[in-house]
Amino acid sequence: MENAELVQGLAVEIEKRLRRSKTPVPIGVSNRHAHVTKEHFETLFGKGAVLSRFRDLSQPGQFASHEKMDVMGAKGSIKGVRLLGPFRSKTQIEVSWTEAITLGAQPPVRESGDLVGSAALTLVGPAGSVELREGLILARRHLHCAPGDAGAIGLANGETVRVRVGRGGQRETVFEGAIVRVSDKFSLALHLDTDEANAAGVKNGDLAYIV
Repeated sequence: MENAELVQGLAVEIEKRLRRSKTPVPIGVSNRHAHVTKEHFETLFGKGAVLSRFRDLSQPGQFASHEKMDVMGAKGSIKGVRLLGPFRSKTQIEVSWTEAITLGAQPPVRESGDLVGSAALTLVGPAGSVELREGLILARRHLHCAPGDAGAIGLANGETVRVRVGRGGQRETVFEGAIVRVSDKFSLALHLDTDEANAAGVKNGDLAYIV
């Protein structure tokens, strides 16, 4: 009986892995960007300023704005970091490791919103500046997924998966530990930062596969 249950469990797992590996996942390359609170936005851009839509992003309701600001670290700065909307409850800046070196910062790899103990920085806008004790992170690679897609592919919120990107190319890469985020506010996409994408030779719209 135990052997039969073991065989059945293995068969289910193999079927799930085969199903996953055949499902293409669009890649979204995440350039440096900022999520800000309304309060910080008004400090940076002035009372009554509006976060104006530049273009929609792949995730429903998310957009890149026309507004940009400078980010300053202990040793350097990055000009023209674009703000994303809508406003957030906490201000969060996401950069690549290469950009963190430019700033002279050592931000941790974190999921979005997990900012306790993250790196300090200063934001500079046309109307003012904001000093943050924490808020700078390297975004953990992650896979956005709507509930319907999660059910079809066999994914669960919070699990980690291996993803193969750049398939067939000279820089094909398997990334470990991509965390799955399931929400009815999401659409299927694997998000990598620019360092990860460049290492694998991939761009926006290329396809990844769960392995």
